[in-house]
Amino acid sequence: MKLLVSALEPSGNLHIEPIINSLECELFGVFDERFGKPLIPSKSFSIMGFLDAIPKIRLAKKVIKEMVALSSSVDKVLLVDSPAFNLPLAKAIKEANPHVQIIYYILPQVWAWKEKRVAKVEKYCDVLASILPFEQKFYNKAMYVGHPLLDEIKEFKTEYKDTGYVAFLPGSRKSEIKALMPIYKKVAKKTYKNNILVIPPHFTPSEIKEIYGDISEFDISRDTYKTFLKSEFAFICSGTATLEAALIGIPFVLAYKAKKFDYWIAKMFVKLKYVGLANIIYHFAKKDPLHVEFLQDEVNEENLLNEYNETDRELFFNYSLKLRKILDHGSTEEMIRIIKL
Repeated sequence: MKLLVSALEPSGNLHIEPIINSLECELFGVFDERFGKPLIPSKSFSIMGFLDAIPKIRLAKKVIKEMVALSSSVDKVLLVDSPAFNLPLAKAIKEANPHVQIIYYILPQVWAWKEKRVAKVEKYCDVLASILPFEQKFYNKAMYVGHPLLDEIKEFKTEYKDTGYVAFLPGSRKSEIKALMPIYKKVAKKTYKNNILVIPPHFTPSEIKEIYGDISEFDISRDTYKTFLKSEFAFICSGTATLEAALIGIPFVLAYKAKKFDYWIAKMFVKLKYVGLANIIYHFAKKDPLHVEFLQDEVNEENLLNEYNETDRELFFNYSLKLRKILDHGSTEEMIRIIKL
């Protein structure tokens, strides 16, 4: 099978890895270089915020044109997340090659903003594979395939324990890390625990020194899941890590500081009550929030420490068990089946 893939985000590449590894296929398109030789590697599209995206527009147009040409010689197309790129790509492919099947995995978050995208996704994509059970309320054609994290996480906490370790995850992008690290360093000095700093595996030693500064007060980890299992509490930047922590069963507080312009734009258009995925899932399940969220100026030493001291750890753990039941199962097997059809 020849498969045209468009996976721009690190998380998207992580989620398709077990799927790709289980398929006998020749890959084309945009994906991580560990899967083969892409048209252009995913890291070329790494951006953070609206202003960062502007210089990438010309590149995106060029790559879309090249991928449309490739679509005429493949069996199927797999789009992963990243709607700003993948929706124009889907439209261009379907108009040029209407008979090639387009599978959209990890759908645009129309429940957060841009509900009009529903019509475009359903017009230009043949299979809509959702990883959130409530998305069928917004899409007419979507099928819930399970959540990839329930395949990727191999071990969950079976009970809450005080372990003497606290985890700090300031994000995976440079701007996120630089915004949170000064505050996290202050908090780490007052937890009176062994503090573990999780650094994404894609950062080199020279990048770590430039981005994080002095991190001598932390133990360093490159393995998020092992760190969560080892730790009794976590401070986490918004993102996939918050859902990973919630599923594994480690109490945490979400902290996020965006560029002021990006936050202003988001406030204008995004219609969500919560930022963390676990809280969003709980909200649509008509349940109280799972964890506390601090945004922008709320992200300070006092607020984070207060939440660290006051969080009901046992209650959080019980809520995390309910979250696993809501998501129910992983998505790998179903996605393999869909692509092979």
